Amino acid sequence: MKRHHLPICACAVLALALAAAAQQYRGPQPAPMPPAIAPPVDTPYPGVIALHVDITDVAHRVYRITERIPVTGRKLTLLYPQWIPGAHSPTGPIAKLAGIEFSAQGRPLKWLRDPVNVYAFWVQPPPGARFITAKFQYLGSQRPVEGRVQFDHNIADISWHDALLYPAGHFTRDIQFAPSLTLPPGWKYATALRTAFRRGQDIHFADVPLNTLVDSPVYAGVNYRRVNLSYGPRDIVHLNVFADTPAELKITPQELRWHRDLVIQAYRLFGAVHYHHYDFLLTVSNTIGFQGLEHHQCSEDGSWAKYFTDWPSGVTESDLLAHEYTHSWNGKFRRPAGLWTPNFNVPMQDQLLWVYEGLTQYWGYVLAARSGLRTDAITRDLIAQIAANQSISPWHEWRPLLDTTNQPTISQRRPVSWVSWQGDEDYYMQGLLIWLNADTKIRQLSHGRKSLDDFAKLFYGRHNGSFITRTYTFNDLVQAMKQVQPYHWGRFFRKRVDEIQARPPLQGIALGGYRLVYNDHLSRWMKRPQLFGGGDFSTSLGLRAAPNGELTEVWWGSPAFHAGLTLGMRLVAVNGHAFSVKNLMQAIVAAEPASAPPITLLLRRGDRFHTVHIAYHQGLRIPHLERVAGAPDRLDAILAPVR
Repeated sequence: MKRHHLPICACAVLALALAAAAQQYRGPQPAPMPPAIAPPVDTPYPGVIALHVDITDVAHRVYRITERIPVTGRKLTLLYPQWIPGAHSPTGPIAKLAGIEFSAQGRPLKWLRDPVNVYAFWVQPPPGARFITAKFQYLGSQRPVEGRVQFDHNIADISWHDALLYPAGHFTRDIQFAPSLTLPPGWKYATALRTAFRRGQDIHFADVPLNTLVDSPVYAGVNYRRVNLSYGPRDIVHLNVFADTPAELKITPQELRWHRDLVIQAYRLFGAVHYHHYDFLLTVSNTIGFQGLEHHQCSEDGSWAKYFTDWPSGVTESDLLAHEYTHSWNGKFRRPAGLWTPNFNVPMQDQLLWVYEGLTQYWGYVLAARSGLRTDAITRDLIAQIAANQSISPWHEWRPLLDTTNQPTISQRRPVSWVSWQGDEDYYMQGLLIWLNADTKIRQLSHGRKSLDDFAKLFYGRHNGSFITRTYTFNDLVQAMKQVQPYHWGRFFRKRVDEIQARPPLQGIALGGYRLVYNDHLSRWMKRPQLFGGGDFSTSLGLRAAPNGELTEVWWGSPAFHAGLTLGMRLVAVNGHAFSVKNLMQAIVAAEPASAPPITLLLRRGDRFHTVHIAYHQGLRIPHLERVAGAPDRLDAILAPVR
């Protein structure tokens, strides 16, 4: 076939045309973003939103929700809460919403979800409509793998933020709600909300702003006991307990006294209260998931079924109520400026979680000891365990403590594989050590005349009775510390929080009159069945194991790590004998002589078996705090009850 060629001039014209076209097309361009969601402003939303939650579908663990929302315009953007106070992360369970329907004037309305922000819904009310009705369901977790189980055949933890939509464009304090609830037959309930009236199993609460509603969950169930813990007429506190069985509601006189003393010691620490009344909402259950979430006038607390009936076995968790109660002052009344947001869909900034949670962890331990919920000896042992675990956790090599405050946003509080290397949320426990250091430093500098208790009264003890949140910055914190005891507190905290430190801050233990030591001696409380069972070999082989041998944690860089052990494995045998915590403990002790053979472990992962040999000769290395002769006993003074 003969080819035909274009004239040279035609080729030049074509080349220029192609070049011009290529210059005009530079590749794909981004799709336009959806319209911006109105930012919250401090103006009232017109009218009151009626919210009804029906939890009678116990069998399916489903909440059926109806909202009647006043409208004034032709467009409405409704938000589902994403950033939940106390969660420090965007973990609002949007995936659990289903069956969403909107209507007005008896007719269904079309709705669209924002294609970028899936927590936002667009609805267009028809002309003349004064209200729209929203109906949907909240599908509670059926299994722990789906999230915490909140609802069972005879107990429910009802968090309002799970069961509502609210209009964008306003502060939550400016949106009024009229909440109501339908309970299954025979169920009782407890909440910090004020009951307006009740008709059978329908409970109607007094109107409240949205921020107060979300801050006021409801516990409900069949087996219920209410106990008065009040410390005088101005400090009204109740303990509301919901249990799997009536037998688990039994509280001994001594346990009751410890819980009452918690209220007394908290008041003596802070010198004021920031609630009209306070309700501990406590489940003691093996079906409802463990919980600890702070609120201003109550707390959501969930422990194991034998919380009261086998008190000694739960000592590792006996600071739960003390921790959440402390948050009424530290976290709710005084809150870091970055952790206060005008609504529940504005991102939080977590940089001061080492104060919000770390200082609360410290005072939770202190108040548990001062009230008798834990003995001083057990408290010292637990502080020793914290110090030891921080010492063997190498995340300090690459990450400052400040960066761990980003972890709730990074992981959205889901489990991570290598806690000791990732430094998951160590602002809790390392924060405790920092604040122990600060307390003992104040006591040292002031020759015992001042302490962190004085800071508590200065910073948290103002405006008695008010529960309007007051925010603060790092500089506010430093200035208050200087008022209590002059010192370079800014540099003190910056070094421990902002900078990478090769070792955790253990100076508070030394200033407290103790040293961290290791030996093979089990503390008395360690010999009892523990709340979560299994064995803790973190400071020896570098692992934790459940009673069935499943590895629940392996420390990065530990002997177990170098032997190839990981999560997902199960210990089957130790030195040729079936695994048990006792057998592994005995094997570690027997291997202490340098001439002893390696410890042989048989592990299983799926259908494969693995045999490993660990040459380890340092014993159990159980951490303890040992008193330093002649040193001031500041730690003992910290843990002593305030008279």
